[in-house]
Amino acid sequence: MRGLILSGGKGTRLRPITHTSAKQLVPVANKPVLFYGIEAMAAAGIREIGIIIAPETGEEIREVAGDGSQFGVEITYILQDEPLGLAHAVLTAEPFLGDAPFVMYLGDNLLQGGMLDLVDAFRSNEPDALILLTPVDDPENYGVAELNGDGSVTRLVEKPKEPATDLALVGVYMFTPGIHDAARAIRPSRRGELEITDAIQHLVDSGRRVEPHVVRGWWKDTGRLDDMLEANRLILDAIEPHIEGELIDSTVDGRVIVEAGATLIRATVRGPAVIGAGTRLTDCYVGPYTAIDAGCEVQNAEVEHSILLAGSSVRNLDGRMESSLLGRNVKIHRDARQPRAHRFMVGDNSEIGIP
Repeated sequence: MRGLILSGGKGTRLRPITHTSAKQLVPVANKPVLFYGIEAMAAAGIREIGIIIAPETGEEIREVAGDGSQFGVEITYILQDEPLGLAHAVLTAEPFLGDAPFVMYLGDNLLQGGMLDLVDAFRSNEPDALILLTPVDDPENYGVAELNGDGSVTRLVEKPKEPATDLALVGVYMFTPGIHDAARAIRPSRRGELEITDAIQHLVDSGRRVEPHVVRGWWKDTGRLDDMLEANRLILDAIEPHIEGELIDSTVDGRVIVEAGATLIRATVRGPAVIGAGTRLTDCYVGPYTAIDAGCEVQNAEVEHSILLAGSSVRNLDGRMESSLLGRNVKIHRDARQPRAHRFMVGDNSEIGIP
């Protein structure tokens, strides 16, 4: 079995962060989202993984993920010139996938518990396709599945205006090679894309067996700010605390990771939280569900429920910065200090001085 991870697309919902970086490389709990998918495949025994990349961000993904050796897998990069749909990505990857069954994973998704049990079920039951479903509050924003009385899939619709169910397709799919012919048999949707829902529907209409699996744990599409912050919260909830950095007159409570080379001076950190290598916290408070990446600085400020990418700094910020996402090397500071609550989403290499 092979793996296919989709890491193309333009990341418009996470701009300005994704103006200069691939959305799949935005970190959750100080680890790129993409890495969680690679690690899940490796844990399920998949050793050959193809990653779909876009011309705009492909080189960055190559540089960060490398050849796969850091994960114990072999990565092949597959260029998709334009984001023309998930089924188009499957066809683009056909030379890599060949006649092998495969798992397809959306590179900006997170799935609790990995995929080992799902891969085992796929191998044991041998359906033509296995799709993951989860109830959502806004099914009109997803591909939606309809099931009949015995639980089998009868109909799939991409982003329906009037959804018949609340069962959305999670960004993990398992296919036999028959999906390639199904993808060739469909036509572009009104969005101009070859929809994977249409390809799976073609399998259903052709009498092929499509098996649903309802996800019982959490699943997150991290394409928007609030989803990134929620995914960060869910991952941090499961961390094991360890302190390797230096604490000077500082307090650390709860599940907190302080990586080697980090320095805390008269700081308080309440977990769950992670403080990256080389980061310096001085006269500050860092609250729960905060992930501060390597080489950051927080001084005379309060930060909570936020993600700071590498090299960012927050200084002299009276009031609390919360529910924020700062890109790489962002600088936020206040000159005339006045208590206030703050929420930011700032792209790489930006500087904000607050009057």
